[in-house]
Amino acid sequence: MPTDVAETTRALEAAAVMELLPARPRVLALGEPTHGEDDLLRVRNALFRQLVEREGYRTIAIESDCLAGLLVDDHVTAGTGSLDEVMEHGFSHGWGASAANRELVRWAREHNTGRPAAEQVRFAGFDGPLEMAGAQSPRRALTALHARLAARVDADLLPCTAETLDRLLGDDDRWTEPAAMTDPARSAGRSAEAAGLRVLADDLVALLDERTPQMLAAGSREEWDRARLYGRTALGLLRYHHGMADASPARMTRLLGLRGLMMAENLLALAERGPVLVHAHNAHLQRDIATALGTIRHQGVGAPPPDTVEGLLTPSPRTAASSTPASWPPSSAIRGPSPAYRPTTATHPSTRPASPRTTASCSSRTCRRPPRRRTPPPSDSVPVAGRAGRDRAADRGRGAPDGTGAHRDRDRLGFLRLATTTPYPHPLS
Repeated sequence: MPTDVAETTRALEAAAVMELLPARPRVLALGEPTHGEDDLLRVRNALFRQLVEREGYRTIAIESDCLAGLLVDDHVTAGTGSLDEVMEHGFSHGWGASAANRELVRWAREHNTGRPAAEQVRFAGFDGPLEMAGAQSPRRALTALHARLAARVDADLLPCTAETLDRLLGDDDRWTEPAAMTDPARSAGRSAEAAGLRVLADDLVALLDERTPQMLAAGSREEWDRARLYGRTALGLLRYHHGMADASPARMTRLLGLRGLMMAENLLALAERGPVLVHAHNAHLQRDIATALGTIRHQGVGAPPPDTVEGLLTPSPRTAASSTPASWPPSSAIRGPSPAYRPTTATHPSTRPASPRTTASCSSRTCRRPPRRRTPPPSDSVPVAGRAGRDRAADRGRGAPDGTGAHRDRDRLGFLRLATTTPYPHPLS
């Protein structure tokens, strides 16, 4: 049985990624097997920079607070605020402390300087305003939505006043109570005030939808987009707080589902304005295929035994980049299964602390096998594996831009799962 996977690898660069897909995806996602590894993020930065400059992607979305991300977007597009300020306040989950994220924001600002708005790269968080210890108050989203509607529609059409919202919201500490994550009885999500706010939030979002033509005529598409974001976030947070007050065994499953729903709705909205690059943990971009993680030695993920699936998919030293220093583990290149080898067993135990199902392949349902290359990848490139798929008709090419900058197959999604930990240097400048 053949187990050589060398010919299934490709360099992790924009041209090679696009060869794996029959058309440019409207949403192209790059997953990571574990959080907090700047080496992985620098690989992301290099790839996203190429995809922005060569393939026309105009939005970078990461797994961070969607409302906080507005600060970063204002900075990279208009220079609002200092880099230090946006790194401190524009990210959730502690991502603002990452040097690689700082490099990404700095590059995006430099890229946009002097460019017209249509050619600028945008930044977005697509996660909800959530943390492991709880969720934010719905105050910011609700009051911002109300204020935008109040500025554009007759006061008689509003379902409530700003004072009513403030009274029902009460003290923000009741919404951000840390104990509520483990004790449903400490959550305010099923109080009478929360129930009233859910009705009002629904009415405000319905009014925004109803008055869309007037909103667009009186303001800008950007203003309308932000109002929609505030509406989605207000409803999502109120649903999440309601779920936090649930004492049933399904509580955590429901909370995870609500978070995933907020992510999906935000990505769909971002994709409406143009092609989007997405970065998040692999768990949010899940596909069930056998692939290799490689090594993250300082997190206890060592080299896999050679007689396991991981061992077969791990590159030997002869296939590692020739410029890689000897101290870097050669087993960390990105690999995927050979088309002739379809293992179904689990990965070796040493990969489990990082992610139980980490992968490293383009797993688009319509992924097509690119022509085989018998030359090794460039020494400064990270290999990436692709799965062969059913051939598409010749007329399903990448497509050509139309008058709005959109492409054919705009509903197609692409997923690239990153599973490398080797610190390949990819500076942004």
